[in-house]
Amino acid sequence: MGRERFESMRDLGVIDRLVQLKKDGKIKYLGFSFHDSYEVFEEMINYRDWDFCQIQLNYMDTEEQAGLKGYQLATDKGIPVVVMEPVKGGSLANFAEDITARFRALDPEASTASFALRYVGSLPGVKVVLSGMSNMEQTEDNLKTFTDFKVLSDKEQQEIQDIVTLLRSRVQNGCTGCRYCMPCPAGVDIPGCFQAWNTYHMYQNYDVVRWTWETNLGEAKQAKNCIQCGKCEGACPQKISIREDLKKVQKDLEEKIY
Repeated sequence: MGRERFESMRDLGVIDRLVQLKKDGKIKYLGFSFHDSYEVFEEMINYRDWDFCQIQLNYMDTEEQAGLKGYQLATDKGIPVVVMEPVKGGSLANFAEDITARFRALDPEASTASFALRYVGSLPGVKVVLSGMSNMEQTEDNLKTFTDFKVLSDKEQQEIQDIVTLLRSRVQNGCTGCRYCMPCPAGVDIPGCFQAWNTYHMYQNYDVVRWTWETNLGEAKQAKNCIQCGKCEGACPQKISIREDLKKVQKDLEEKIY
């Protein structure tokens, strides 16, 4: 649910119908999966007494969508939380060697993905952790992580925060995705290109952005189509040198320097 879909369900009487079905014993738990801003989450979670809510949360995305603030609100209201994207689509399972070595130093027998799962699993209000698995090895690793589950120690928590700080320091420019620069006369998805570029440098792993760059953006929306008109820079509140940065985006993602 986002605001638009939630309001549609409410106005169509769907939520009232589900409440009645719960009273009739046809539904045991009534909740929602959330995809919008914190402000919308606050409105939705206060709409009624939900049995659970499902939010995106991981140690890199603590301020995205509902985020940690939303988790805390749900927990304060006694509403169990289901977490999706705990490993951020696999981004928190595959790092460059410098980051991997830091996790290995904490526990040489543990996978990097296990720390991401333990991060959300260590939050008291989280009752279910969802994880997409692509093969038996990942399935077995996840089962290992949650068998005799161990809450993250203070040392592990601090190391994860230090790693987050390091990863965020690799961001190449200050694009906030406000989209004031859009539409681009040449069809370039400027915020999309910068998001892919910044993510690529953060994780130093091309596979993390392969789909975004090659498929979602594709040839038509990539930085190489910039015609250097400068319209975007006049509208950018961050005063980013967009034209120069777009050249760097195309060069880095074509050369795949990591």
